[in-house]
Amino acid sequence: MTDTPQRPEPAFEAPWHAQAFALAVHLNESGLFTWPEWVERFSAGLRQAGLSRELNGGDDYFTVWLATLQRLMADQGHTDAGEVERIRQGWAEAYLSTPHGAPVHLPDDVI
Repeated sequence: MTDTPQRPEPAFEAPWHAQAFALAVHLNESGLFTWPEWVERFSAGLRQAGLSRELNGGDDYFTVWLATLQRLMADQGHTDAGEVERIRQGWAEAYLSTPHGAPVHLPDDVI
């Protein structure tokens, strides 16, 4: 009997987790913030959200990740809450009006 290789566990539970992670890394590498600054803010965000227990990198973790990233970009003047909400609404409308299985595209007037 041969051993069937086991598939490794995925690094992220959902595609948006990977995208949020990659966005933070990209912004860091672009020089918009230092990684120690990110760690300090993200840790504070986890504490504020009451997520001091061990996290598995699921939605609760990445919801705080994304909120921290939005606050950091707003604090630095790169965006504001109104702009984030406008784009979020644009994505929601695009998603809801896209046929199942088709790629979702954000309209040019939202970008």
